[in-house]
Amino acid sequence: MGNENNHFSDRELIAKILGGNTQAFAVVVKDTEKLVTQIVRKMTTNADDQKDLVQNIYLKAYQNLSSFQLKSKLSTWIGNIAYNTTVNYLQKQKIPILELDTKLETKFALTENPESEAIRAETLEIIQAEIDKLPPLYKTLITLYHLEELPNKEIAAITNLPEGTIKSYLARARKILKDNIRYF
Repeated sequence: MGNENNHFSDRELIAKILGGNTQAFAVVVKDTEKLVTQIVRKMTTNADDQKDLVQNIYLKAYQNLSSFQLKSKLSTWIGNIAYNTTVNYLQKQKIPILELDTKLETKFALTENPESEAIRAETLEIIQAEIDKLPPLYKTLITLYHLEELPNKEIAAITNLPEGTIKSYLARARKILKDNIRYF
Protein backbone atom coordinates (compact mmCIF):
# COMPACT_ATOMS: atom_id res chain seq x y z
CA MET A 1 0.00 0.00 0.00
CA GLY A 2 2.91 2.33 0.75
CA ASN A 3 4.16 1.64 -2.75
CA GLU A 4 0.89 2.89 -4.22
CA ASN A 5 1.23 6.11 -2.20
CA ASN A 6 4.76 6.57 -3.57
CA HIS A 7 3.51 6.06 -7.12
CA PHE A 8 0.63 8.47 -6.49
CA SER A 9 2.96 11.19 -5.20
CA ASP A 10 5.39 10.39 -8.03
CA ARG A 11 2.51 10.72 -10.48
CA GLU A 12 1.53 14.13 -9.06
CA LEU A 13 5.12 15.34 -9.07
CA ILE A 14 5.65 14.22 -12.67
CA ALA A 15 2.41 15.91 -13.76
CA LYS A 16 3.60 19.19 -12.19
CA ILE A 17 7.00 18.95 -13.87
CA LEU A 18 5.53 18.07 -17.27
CA GLY A 19 3.12 20.97 -16.76
CA GLY A 20 6.07 23.36 -16.61
CA ASN A 21 6.69 23.58 -12.86
CA THR A 22 10.49 23.41 -12.72
CA GLN A 23 10.45 23.81 -8.92
CA ALA A 24 8.83 20.38 -8.73
CA PHE A 25 11.91 18.94 -10.44
CA ALA A 26 14.04 20.55 -7.73
CA VAL A 27 12.10 18.37 -5.26
CA VAL A 28 13.00 15.29 -7.31
CA VAL A 29 16.66 16.29 -7.32
CA LYS A 30 16.64 16.90 -3.57
CA ASP A 31 14.97 13.55 -2.92
CA THR A 32 17.36 11.56 -5.13
CA GLU A 33 20.68 13.43 -4.92
CA LYS A 34 22.13 11.18 -2.19
CA LEU A 35 21.40 8.04 -4.19
CA VAL A 36 22.71 9.51 -7.45
CA THR A 37 25.91 10.87 -5.91
CA GLN A 38 26.57 7.57 -4.10
CA ILE A 39 26.32 5.66 -7.37
CA VAL A 40 28.53 8.11 -9.26
CA ARG A 41 31.12 8.48 -6.50
CA LYS A 42 31.49 4.75 -6.00
CA MET A 43 32.04 4.13 -9.69
CA THR A 44 34.25 7.12 -10.60
CA THR A 45 37.10 8.90 -8.85
CA ASN A 46 37.52 12.24 -10.62
CA ALA A 47 35.53 15.02 -8.90
CA ASP A 48 34.99 17.01 -12.11
CA ASP A 49 33.76 13.91 -13.93
CA GLN A 50 31.44 13.16 -11.02
CA LYS A 51 29.89 16.64 -11.21
CA ASP A 52 29.48 16.35 -14.98
CA LEU A 53 27.89 12.91 -14.65
CA VAL A 54 25.42 14.07 -11.99
CA GLN A 55 24.36 17.01 -14.17
CA ASN A 56 24.05 14.73 -17.19
CA ILE A 57 21.96 12.25 -15.18
CA TYR A 58 19.45 14.89 -14.09
CA LEU A 59 19.33 16.35 -17.58
CA LYS A 60 18.50 12.90 -18.98
CA ALA A 61 15.90 12.35 -16.27
CA TYR A 62 14.25 15.70 -17.02
CA GLN A 63 14.31 15.18 -20.79
CA ASN A 64 12.91 11.65 -20.55
CA LEU A 65 10.42 12.19 -17.74
CA SER A 66 7.47 11.88 -20.10
CA SER A 67 8.56 8.30 -20.86
CA PHE A 68 8.55 7.24 -17.18
CA GLN A 69 5.80 4.65 -16.80
CA LEU A 70 5.45 4.41 -12.99
CA LYS A 71 6.42 0.71 -13.04
CA SER A 72 8.90 1.52 -10.26
CA LYS A 73 9.52 4.38 -7.88
CA LEU A 74 10.78 7.56 -9.49
CA SER A 75 13.94 7.35 -7.35
CA THR A 76 14.62 3.83 -8.68
CA TRP A 77 14.18 5.05 -12.26
CA ILE A 78 16.60 7.93 -11.67
CA GLY A 79 19.00 5.54 -9.92
CA ASN A 80 18.86 3.38 -13.05
CA ILE A 81 19.69 6.41 -15.20
CA ALA A 82 22.59 7.21 -12.86
CA TYR A 83 23.93 3.68 -13.02
CA ASN A 84 23.61 3.36 -16.81
CA THR A 85 25.06 6.81 -17.47
CA THR A 86 28.05 6.06 -15.24
CA VAL A 87 28.61 2.62 -16.78
CA ASN A 88 28.48 4.18 -20.26
CA TYR A 89 31.00 6.81 -19.16
CA LEU A 90 33.35 4.10 -17.80
CA GLN A 91 33.03 2.11 -21.02
CA LYS A 92 33.80 5.18 -23.16
CA GLN A 93 36.84 5.85 -20.97
CA LYS A 94 37.79 2.16 -21.32
CA ILE A 95 37.72 1.72 -17.55
CA PRO A 96 36.84 -1.89 -16.63
CA ILE A 97 33.76 -2.14 -14.45
CA LEU A 98 34.73 -5.39 -12.72
CA GLU A 99 38.54 -5.28 -12.82
CA LEU A 100 40.28 -5.27 -9.46
CA ASP A 101 42.90 -2.74 -9.28
CA THR A 102 30.73 7.24 2.33
CA LYS A 103 31.46 6.99 5.24
CA LEU A 104 30.74 4.03 7.41
CA GLU A 105 30.91 6.01 10.64
CA THR A 106 27.14 6.13 11.09
CA LYS A 107 27.04 2.31 11.11
CA PHE A 108 29.05 2.17 14.35
CA ALA A 109 28.09 3.51 17.75
CA LEU A 110 30.27 6.28 19.14
CA THR A 111 32.08 5.57 22.38
CA GLU A 112 33.55 7.80 25.03
CA ASN A 113 36.59 5.55 25.49
CA PRO A 114 39.52 7.14 23.58
CA GLU A 115 41.20 3.78 22.94
CA SER A 116 38.00 2.23 21.60
CA GLU A 117 37.35 5.36 19.54
CA ALA A 118 40.83 5.16 18.02
CA ILE A 119 40.37 1.48 17.18
CA ARG A 120 36.95 2.20 15.68
CA ALA A 121 38.31 5.08 13.59
CA GLU A 122 41.22 2.97 12.34
CA THR A 123 38.87 0.10 11.52
CA LEU A 124 36.60 2.43 9.55
CA GLU A 125 39.58 3.77 7.61
CA ILE A 126 40.72 0.24 6.76
CA ILE A 127 37.24 -0.84 5.68
CA GLN A 128 36.70 2.32 3.59
CA ALA A 129 40.14 1.94 1.97
CA GLU A 130 39.37 -1.68 1.08
CA ILE A 131 35.94 -0.77 -0.30
CA ASP A 132 37.60 1.91 -2.44
CA LYS A 133 39.91 -0.76 -3.91
CA LEU A 134 36.96 -2.82 -5.13
CA PRO A 135 35.93 -2.70 -8.79
CA PRO A 136 33.39 0.08 -9.48
CA LEU A 137 30.41 -2.28 -9.75
CA TYR A 138 31.24 -4.03 -6.47
CA LYS A 139 31.70 -0.67 -4.70
CA THR A 140 28.33 0.44 -6.02
CA LEU A 141 26.54 -2.73 -4.94
CA ILE A 142 28.13 -2.65 -1.47
CA THR A 143 27.10 0.99 -1.11
CA LEU A 144 23.53 0.49 -2.31
CA TYR A 145 22.99 -2.59 -0.18
CA HIS A 146 24.87 -1.82 3.04
CA LEU A 147 24.97 1.98 3.23
CA GLU A 148 21.80 2.96 1.37
CA GLU A 149 20.08 -0.19 2.70
CA LEU A 150 18.22 -0.83 -0.54
CA PRO A 151 16.68 -4.27 -1.08
CA ASN A 152 18.09 -6.50 -3.84
CA LYS A 153 14.93 -5.97 -5.89
CA GLU A 154 15.45 -2.21 -6.02
CA ILE A 155 19.18 -2.62 -6.72
CA ALA A 156 18.21 -4.94 -9.59
CA ALA A 157 15.92 -2.25 -10.98
CA ILE A 158 18.70 0.34 -10.74
CA THR A 159 21.46 -1.79 -12.25
CA ASN A 160 19.44 -3.95 -14.67
CA LEU A 161 21.16 -6.97 -13.16
CA PRO A 162 19.25 -10.07 -12.06
CA GLU A 163 18.79 -10.38 -8.29
CA GLY A 164 20.82 -13.61 -8.33
CA THR A 165 23.72 -11.82 -9.98
CA ILE A 166 23.52 -9.05 -7.39
CA LYS A 167 23.63 -11.61 -4.57
CA SER A 168 26.58 -13.33 -6.22
CA TYR A 169 28.49 -10.06 -6.77
CA LEU A 170 27.77 -8.94 -3.21
CA ALA A 171 29.09 -12.26 -1.91
CA ARG A 172 32.24 -11.88 -4.04
CA ALA A 173 32.74 -8.30 -2.89
CA ARG A 174 32.31 -9.31 0.76
CA LYS A 175 34.78 -12.17 0.30
CA ILE A 176 37.35 -9.83 -1.25
CA LEU A 177 36.84 -7.39 1.63
CA LYS A 178 37.10 -10.18 4.20
CA ASP A 179 40.26 -11.62 2.61
CA ASN A 180 41.92 -8.21 2.32
CA ILE A 181 40.99 -7.07 5.82
CA ARG A 182 42.08 -10.36 7.38
CA TYR A 183 45.73 -9.40 6.78
CA PHE A 184 45.54 -6.27 8.94
